[in-house]
Amino acid sequence: MQASASKPYRGISMEGGLARWYAKITRKDLVEFERLARELAKDLQGNARVLEIAPGPGYLSIALAKLGPFKITGLDISQSFVHMASQYAKREGVVARFIHGSASDIPLEDDLFDLIVCRAAFKNFSEPLKALNEMHRVLKPGGKAIIIDLREDASWEEIVDYVDGLHLSGVNGWLTKFTFKHTLLKRAYTEGQMTLLVGESDFKSCEIVKAPVGMEVKLIRQQPLAEQAA
Repeated sequence: MQASASKPYRGISMEGGLARWYAKITRKDLVEFERLARELAKDLQGNARVLEIAPGPGYLSIALAKLGPFKITGLDISQSFVHMASQYAKREGVVARFIHGSASDIPLEDDLFDLIVCRAAFKNFSEPLKALNEMHRVLKPGGKAIIIDLREDASWEEIVDYVDGLHLSGVNGWLTKFTFKHTLLKRAYTEGQMTLLVGESDFKSCEIVKAPVGMEVKLIRQQPLAEQAA
């Protein structure tokens, strides 16, 4: 049995003041969270169960909860983010559940979700293969997962354009660019690395779509062979 890492994430803990700073910065991208929520909702039935892994302040989960009677769960390793997202859901008047836990040891039962989404967090997981296998386990057969994250080969020009588009203040803009260049890009995967990693997982294969700054990794939990033949 594979031993677990001493902590399930890379870098420093996103708690307290750092979590509040991150929430303030990412709120500048609220239009993008709403756009992504609309795209995800197009393929969901009204009773669909959705898990967001590492939802942070909950902007995407809550944007999706506003679009239909979906059963939304958010799982985050940060207690601060679980509290923030829960409070945000109450303020916005939507039903969404946020729980504390690790992506590499999801505290939920098998075959539960129709969709899993993980945005801007996968590169920070210290046990990425276990995280993929846990996603596979909690998906229903035929369920889909999408990982949206930074590309290791994103150019500095792409990074600058993205951060400038957030219209941050001078100091926050500089700090965000510094974090991208000296921390986040070093943790990010190339398309080839993601393909190899997924190939080792229970998913076995994926589709990758290149995007500005990042990439979208689309995964499906295949139906059992007996069901496919029926």
